[in-house]
Amino acid sequence: MNDAEELNKLADLHARGVLNDEEFAKAKARVLSGNTSASHAGTASPNVGAVNGLRRARIDRWIGGVCGGIARATGLDSWVWRLIFTVLFLAFGSGILLYVLLWIFVPEE
Repeated sequence: MNDAEELNKLADLHARGVLNDEEFAKAKARVLSGNTSASHAGTASPNVGAVNGLRRARIDRWIGGVCGGIARATGLDSWVWRLIFTVLFLAFGSGILLYVLLWIFVPEE
């Protein structure tokens, strides 16, 4: 993708309100300086850091510590996550499957 296409995408995101003025100015400066690929390669998204830092809780746990670990990673209370998993279980049956998979694959603190 060339610089003009990048700038058009940024302007579109800014016009739709996805980017605020400060974010738009930083992204525009990064595109115009020519180091878009270097800046993306060197920094990780905050979401990637949260996923990599996800651990099952040892203290805030009822069964496997999954909700306590997700609560610590996202900043929401653990009871909110317990409610979400319960609603998913009751509504679609997928809550228990998701909880068990997270219990298996997410390491403990």
